[in-house]
Amino acid sequence: QVQLVESGGGLVQPGGSLTLSCVASGSIFSINLMGWYRQAPGKQRELVASIHSGGSTNYADSVKGRFTISRGDRKNTVYLQMNSLKPEDTAVYYCHSDGLGNDYWGQGTQVTVSS
Repeated sequence: QVQLVESGGGLVQPGGSLTLSCVASGSIFSINLMGWYRQAPGKQRELVASIHSGGSTNYADSVKGRFTISRGDRKNTVYLQMNSLKPEDTAVYYCHSDGLGNDYWGQGTQVTVSS
């Protein structure tokens, strides 16, 4: 079992920045991939960014050049640095982990971009 706890969401003005954090606990040795998804009202959950245990990253086209995913030194923490935020980035952001055939989700953190 892996537990994921997100933090860092909030209200920010367009053009502003936020950093989301996700801390994994439990069977973290099993994690092969960690990432961030988001779900806006009335829309499907979508991948925002992911990072493999080897360090390779993947981004949705809509956030390339604005968002950066990274891991902490202990590899059980993943961050999402979000710059130049737009109203369309408003959503609940979920941390996700995958490994050994199991995937886990955090409880989600709300990000609202509004003036």
